Amino acid sequence: MTRKYAGMLALIALLTGAALYQMKGQVQPESRPVFAAASKVGRVVPGQPVPALRLQGMRGGEFTVGGERSKPLLLNFWASWCGPCHEEAPDLQAVYAKYKDQVDFYGVNVTREDGLREAQGFVKKYGFTFPVLLDTEGTAADAYRLRFVPTSYLIDRKGNLVEVIHVLPAAQLEAKIRGLIGAQGA
Repeated sequence: MTRKYAGMLALIALLTGAALYQMKGQVQPESRPVFAAASKVGRVVPGQPVPALRLQGMRGGEFTVGGERSKPLLLNFWASWCGPCHEEAPDLQAVYAKYKDQVDFYGVNVTREDGLREAQGFVKKYGFTFPVLLDTEGTAADAYRLRFVPTSYLIDRKGNLVEVIHVLPAAQLEAKIRGLIGAQGA
């Protein structure tokens, strides 16, 4: 490589780095990742208890996660600006409608990174009938060390993490739910 091209490449790299530095904190909503705070809590590990949560529901009421429960739980973190969240929303609702007597579903809107009005529009658009919880302070995202949305945590009746999943085709999501139910002896 000649000096001329090497110099041009160095200048391009410098300008790109400067532009990225200036854009820091100005990520467009469609691509905005959700990052957990520096670890104050350990990793959420399969076979271990999930972090305890207490969040307000979008339609009222308070919901808790952690500890023993009567049914296993799918805990799904999402945001209205997230393309893959839109992709999986109809499947979540359909699988919930089919298995709601055997598995609880809680949708957790990352409200700190979203907006309440946008979240309400998302819920209405997809006709969610399962509880939607509001993570207004980001405490749930931090506790679960959420890196991006959508992310779902499959939790057994004892309050232990079974598996972490992301967007799956409807048939695979349903298979995961059936496996969770079967593992519970239901």
